[in-house]
Amino acid sequence: MAKVSITLKDGSIRAMEKGVSLAEVAESISRSLGKTVLAAKFNGQTVGLNYQLERDGTLEFLTFADSEGQEALRHSASHILAQAVKRLYGDVKLAIGPAIANGFYYDIDTPHIFVPEDLAKIEAEMEKIVKEDFPIVRQEVSRQEALDLFAAQGEIYKQELIRDLPEGVAISLYRQGEFVDLCAGPHVPSTGRVKALKLQSLAGAYWRGDHRNKMLQRIYGTAFEKKSDLDAYLTLLEEAAKRDHRKLGRELDLFSIQDEGPGFRNELENFWRKLHDEYGYQEIKTPIILHQKLWQQSGHWDHYRENMYFTTIDEEGYAVKPMNCPGGILIYRSRHHSYREFPIRTCELGLVHRHEISGALHGLMRVRSFTQDDAHIFMLPHQIKDEIKGVIDLFNAVYGRFGMSYHAELSTKPEKAMGSDEIWEVATKALQEALEEYGMPYKVNPGDGAFYGPKIDFHLQDSIGRTWQCGTIQLDMLMPEKFDLTYIAEDGQKHRPVMIHRTCYGSIERFIGILIEHYAGAFPAWLSPVQVKILPITDRQMGYARKLAEMIKKAGARVEVDDRNEKIGYKIREGQMEKIPYLLVVGDKEMETSSVAVRQRGKGDIGAVPLEDFIATLVGDIAAKL
Repeated sequence: MAKVSITLKDGSIRAMEKGVSLAEVAESISRSLGKTVLAAKFNGQTVGLNYQLERDGTLEFLTFADSEGQEALRHSASHILAQAVKRLYGDVKLAIGPAIANGFYYDIDTPHIFVPEDLAKIEAEMEKIVKEDFPIVRQEVSRQEALDLFAAQGEIYKQELIRDLPEGVAISLYRQGEFVDLCAGPHVPSTGRVKALKLQSLAGAYWRGDHRNKMLQRIYGTAFEKKSDLDAYLTLLEEAAKRDHRKLGRELDLFSIQDEGPGFRNELENFWRKLHDEYGYQEIKTPIILHQKLWQQSGHWDHYRENMYFTTIDEEGYAVKPMNCPGGILIYRSRHHSYREFPIRTCELGLVHRHEISGALHGLMRVRSFTQDDAHIFMLPHQIKDEIKGVIDLFNAVYGRFGMSYHAELSTKPEKAMGSDEIWEVATKALQEALEEYGMPYKVNPGDGAFYGPKIDFHLQDSIGRTWQCGTIQLDMLMPEKFDLTYIAEDGQKHRPVMIHRTCYGSIERFIGILIEHYAGAFPAWLSPVQVKILPITDRQMGYARKLAEMIKKAGARVEVDDRNEKIGYKIREGQMEKIPYLLVVGDKEMETSSVAVRQRGKGDIGAVPLEDFIATLVGDIAAKL
């Protein structure tokens, strides 16, 4: 038999019979691998395990620990969903059913209107299909064969997809039992490999995302390799629902969002200003509305126009800023600069507006108007690495304060970008070397950079393990060119500075939403909107309570008095529900001894404490950001 040579991920080389399937190769390596492998990469292409080796190459097996393995399992689950729906409801036309982050969905056209109660019925049928353990078999067909097959089934959406495929592209079908679907794959070997699944919700979705097309019904679900992992994920979702910043925001009266335009300020800004002052930044403020020519010069007009708002003033075009950078550039350009001034670090809490479709808006996480904590650093080329390291140090100080770890991702040149490949290569290499010299692990996101430069994104992990993209560092060698930014160098000639765009919170509003969910509304004392609530037992102590409140307020803390005519037990319970860090119960005894009975969140009843001692402890906690 003819042989092929394959190189495994660990560098070992194996000679295998030509035509052997990847499932057989996995089984030959170890029985445990044969049981856990879901898909594979051959010569860099993700393929199913029924793929047969016909040539030499590199081979990497994918399990559920790999994102591609998860995608193969969940994509297979979407086919099981489609098969179950066709079994149960008959008159069904299928659209698309991809794997997505943490799950899958399928868009379906059927006269039957799905309701939440249908999900259990469909899920039960899916579990039957899993138990039947149908092999999932790939088949390549001609364009006409595919069209004829789906025309016979009345699958109008599949026919449209086939017609839109470029000439010469391989058309593949996947069969499992009586069900066949148009799909590029790959999939797991059989339906029996999808051992733990759950249907989660229903939604509407326009065919191909176009509101002029028919509205389809979308069923969302998730799938895991093990039931224990599914149960852990569902528990996480329940915990996340309890922490939903929109729900807690209403319950704790933390913020409100109006259709006219949201806005938010709090203690985060004070922390931000103090820290930036320590790191040598100068705070600036730039206009919200700038002339259209500026946005054309910056490149936003060509690359970001659909997300901007426009107005006309004195018959000339203006735009509401979606980003702060052109304003920061104008401040730099307002005077001449010498090489001795660098680096020049400017920062801004700038209100920006971006046009988002209404369906994408989500509490504080995605809004149309938000405050971006921008900074722009102008530097000499040899200062790039040190400045990037300095930014990372600042990020460490911020994220560490909230007890959040993070990882970094390096995003490279996107398809639509300004500037030559050479400039992008220099900028990308500078970011890469800075990360490596800092000793920070990172992964690469090809093609995900900003249109004017590569970037490092920082993804924070919250208290229940979710990640959020917040901070970013973007290295820009193009804006200085576009705006003719210069400085006088040691040689007496004009040279171009290099520019960093940098944001730490990202959006203050979104960061607040993240913190609400991270802390589940139970903020540390320094950050809590109300740090102390005073609870007089009767009206007799009301004057004393107000006197205490004035003293605590003068000490720099945020305090309220619960002066309602309610029983003290009710007041305490409400204060606990509001997650107030300190509740101070005051009765006749406390009034006579100038003390307070302290109840601290998380610790319970601490007992009577002299007022001066409590204030000293409180002020110390706030100063230490506890």
